[in-house]
Amino acid sequence: MTESNKPSLEVCLSPALLHLFDVKSSIVVIIDVLRATSTICTALHNGAARVIPVASVEECVNIGRAIGGITAGERDGKIAEGLVHGNSPFEYPREFIENKTLVLTTTNGTKLLHMAKDAVQIITGSFPNISAVCEYLVAQKQNVLLGCAAWKDRVNMEDTLFAGAVVNRIKAHFDVNCDSAIAAEALYTSAKDDIYTFMKQASHYQRLAKYGLEKDIHYCLTPDGANVLPLFKNGELVAG
Repeated sequence: MTESNKPSLEVCLSPALLHLFDVKSSIVVIIDVLRATSTICTALHNGAARVIPVASVEECVNIGRAIGGITAGERDGKIAEGLVHGNSPFEYPREFIENKTLVLTTTNGTKLLHMAKDAVQIITGSFPNISAVCEYLVAQKQNVLLGCAAWKDRVNMEDTLFAGAVVNRIKAHFDVNCDSAIAAEALYTSAKDDIYTFMKQASHYQRLAKYGLEKDIHYCLTPDGANVLPLFKNGELVAG
C-alpha cells in the first residue's frame, strides 16, 4: 500500500523491465493482446477446462501427448512447426474446445507469465475480457502490475493500449505514481475512438495483416467478447 492508503497501479511495458518492479507484492496482469491472452480468455469463455501455458514447442507436444490435450501455439505469428493448432481465438469455438485442455505456447505471452511466477496472483487480460479484469482488480484492493508481453522485449502498441485502457477505467481506486501507466493511458485516450484504425500503424498489426489475420486483430481489440477471468493456479489457467 502507498501513503494514500490506496494500492499502487503500475505498468511494465516490456518483460525486459520486469526486474524493476516489485512482483512479489502485486497482482500481475499478463497482457498479450495479439493474440495469446485474447485466445486464452476465449477458450475459457467457450468452456475449456483449462489452459496450460508452456515456454517451448517441445514441452507443448510432450504435455499434450501425456494428457490428451490440444496442442497449440505460434512463433512469429504463424502456427509453430510440430503443433496442430495456432493462436487464433477463432480456432476455439465451444463445440471444439468445451471440457478440453488447451496446451499453449506463444512467442511472448507465455514467457512473461513464467517470469512473473512469484506474484501474489497472476491473471491474463485483453480487450475481450477487460471488464472482468477491471472488476477483479478493483475488488481485490491490492497492488497491481500490468505486465505487457511486448514483442521480443520491444515495447508494442497493442499491449500498451490495453494497459492504458485498464488504467483509464480503474485509476480512481489506485495510487498511480508510474510514468509508464500515465503514458499508456495517454496513448489509449488518443486512440480510443477508433483503436482498430489507430493500430494500423503498429508493427504487429502489419505482421499479422500480412497473413490475412485482420479479423483476428479486430476481435482482439473489441471489448468484452469473452468476458471471463483467467486465473493462473498450479501451472494452469482456469476460469475464475
